[in-house]
Amino acid sequence: QVHLEESGGGLVQPGGSLRLSCAASGSFVTIRTMAWYRQALGKERELVARITNGGSTDYADPVKARFTISNDNAKNTVYLQMNSLEPEDTAVYYCSADIKTEVFSRWYTYWGQGTQVTVSS
Repeated sequence: QVHLEESGGGLVQPGGSLRLSCAASGSFVTIRTMAWYRQALGKERELVARITNGGSTDYADPVKARFTISNDNAKNTVYLQMNSLEPEDTAVYYCSADIKTEVFSRWYTYWGQGTQVTVSS
């Protein structure tokens, strides 16, 4: 059983900052990639940023200059530092992780339950 626990969402004014965290726990062998997605009301879920266990990162264009993804492999945790937040960043943010539960198993993508981020004055 694998569980992803997100934290750090909330209400912030435009121009403010938030830091999201997501910790993976349970029985697994290794994590390949962790990522943050978001889904605004009435829109499809979209990739925000992802990071490999080697530290390679990838960002969506709207957040490239404002958000930073990082990880702590020893803690199986990924972070998303969000600066200069805009009302358009309002969404439920989901953490995902590509995980092997056994040495010879395939990769599975697990999801957290989501955390609400609201940017409003």
